[in-house]
Amino acid sequence: MSAHTEIVRTACTRDCPDACGILAHVTDGVVTRLQGDPAHPVTRGFLCFRTDQFLHRQYSPERITQPLIRRDGALTPATWDEALDLCATTLLRIRDEHGPAAIFHYRSGGSLGLMKHLVDHYFHRLGPVTVKGGDICGGAGDAAQLADFGDEDANDLHDVLHAKAIVLWGKNPHTSSPHLLPVLAEARKRGARIALVDPVAHRGVKLADLYVQPRPGGDADLALGVARALFDTQRTHPDAPSWCDGFEAFRDLVHRHTTEVWATRADVPHAQLLALAALYGEASPAAIFVGWGMQRRANGAAIVRCLDALGLITGNVGISGGGVSYYMRRRGAFDTGFVEPTEPPRRIVEPLFGEQLLAARDPEVRAVWITAGNPVAMLPDSHRTVEALTSREFVVVVDSTLTDTARCATVVLPVATMLEDDDVVGAYGHHYLNVVRPAVRTEGARTDYEIVQAMAARTGLAQHFTDSPHTWKKRLLTAVPLDDVARAPVRNPRSPRVAFEGRKFPTATGRAQLVTDVPDAVAAGSERFPLLLHALSTPESQSSQWSPSEPDAPVEARVHPSSANGLADGSRATLRSALASMPVTVRHDPAQRRDVVVLPKGGSLAKHRCANALTRGRLTDAGEGAALYEEPVRLDASTD
Repeated sequence: MSAHTEIVRTACTRDCPDACGILAHVTDGVVTRLQGDPAHPVTRGFLCFRTDQFLHRQYSPERITQPLIRRDGALTPATWDEALDLCATTLLRIRDEHGPAAIFHYRSGGSLGLMKHLVDHYFHRLGPVTVKGGDICGGAGDAAQLADFGDEDANDLHDVLHAKAIVLWGKNPHTSSPHLLPVLAEARKRGARIALVDPVAHRGVKLADLYVQPRPGGDADLALGVARALFDTQRTHPDAPSWCDGFEAFRDLVHRHTTEVWATRADVPHAQLLALAALYGEASPAAIFVGWGMQRRANGAAIVRCLDALGLITGNVGISGGGVSYYMRRRGAFDTGFVEPTEPPRRIVEPLFGEQLLAARDPEVRAVWITAGNPVAMLPDSHRTVEALTSREFVVVVDSTLTDTARCATVVLPVATMLEDDDVVGAYGHHYLNVVRPAVRTEGARTDYEIVQAMAARTGLAQHFTDSPHTWKKRLLTAVPLDDVARAPVRNPRSPRVAFEGRKFPTATGRAQLVTDVPDAVAAGSERFPLLLHALSTPESQSSQWSPSEPDAPVEARVHPSSANGLADGSRATLRSALASMPVTVRHDPAQRRDVVVLPKGGSLAKHRCANALTRGRLTDAGEGAALYEEPVRLDASTD
């Protein structure tokens, strides 16, 4: 009997700006190949390495396909009814004894499908319970652009083809925005010049006509120095004061130092600062793409506000080919107002997860339910996060593998993967919408919505969760008919082709707000800990999900040879912070600055590969983001 193959059109829901369209080739109930959807205007037929290799995760022997309950200290298999009954009776008991604030629902970005809001909806109905606040990834940048523009969105991705100059500021498209690469190539073919600004050297350097490598956190000084050069050479827009509040105060800020002093503060050659100002200021229009790393610094919001200011004073905001693109409003086509806006009884700020969970009182948090997240690996201070979770009375982790966080659980519920889910998704790297269809089902795994329905039936909330996923998706997607998106990816009709076109801003005054002061303090190493730790995204892993699987060997620590503390290339060593230590393999990289060490992010604590075990929890200057790149460390020859 010949095999039967069908192609299921679906989409990636993992935390990535590209939200790729996927063609899943299914033969006799097994996905045999994943292909980029050639009909998707951004995916254009190719996938990133992580998604291309996702079948290794889909069919991994590490997949959990049966609920687990902790008995006598060990996680042991259980039936779904047994696990859900335990969850329901325990949550109801805790709520009755100490109120809903004693329950904490933590949902992170492991899936960006809009149906995940129904888990929030369930816990709101059950409580409202304690919820997550802040943002581990983009909080500072979000706060910055909301302060400056009154809203947060960006020009259409392909609008950059009209740019004469493009600055990739802290952005590594090879890893974080691979579908931007062909657009940049086309822009360059049309004559655009490209600059890259990043303390960490990566493949993106080869894209650039100009590469500037400031000290970590020195981006604000560099941007202010560029602004000073633009003022000095009359390259600002003469009408900028008409669309900017705070113009004179910003000019005063810029004129606190000469371009030479700003360059020194940023630790870049003065000639490079002037070259960057010329590349950006002489071209019109000019675009800035803001990466998702530099806002994870103590001065992260200030940095992004300084970049916004460059676009505003040159007139490069609100025009085609311009913009300061940080985030495209992926929820703009959707209505999640069914999650009632009642103020929750308490918020646990995500970057301070372990600290605040341990400190919570009146009432103490007794139960934690974790959706779409692996906080032990992905949040700062991993060991304290473990302490916080393992000291709770009841912890439920919904995941597809036994992550570091799942190892702390009382109950583990096996969840469907993105190839088994039924959802709808937007993107934060473009404006296209897509549906997520189940290409296959794995026996024993359930979607988050199926889990919510089963819990609702056990906790007196069944009437709120009777609708099918199709009905919910139609309710969520309000900008365009769901049937249209089911036929092909659709651009969100609410999204602008040009953000803030005509330089109209939804602020109280109708004008943009320029930053008028920035914090002076920037992290630096010390004699004892001379390097700053940078745990960065890699092509091989999506947060803590590795494709095909995470290596068992120590992580590579990339460092300039002169900063390796005499350690040879390829040698084993220990990387230490004031908080903890971990084994590493030293890898010499002369392209790196002498004050940084670069590791992959998302490593497993169980495998001693978790960089966040070394990183203390600190908040950014705005947005309750995580200042992840402020940790001083050193390399030692000794091994633990």
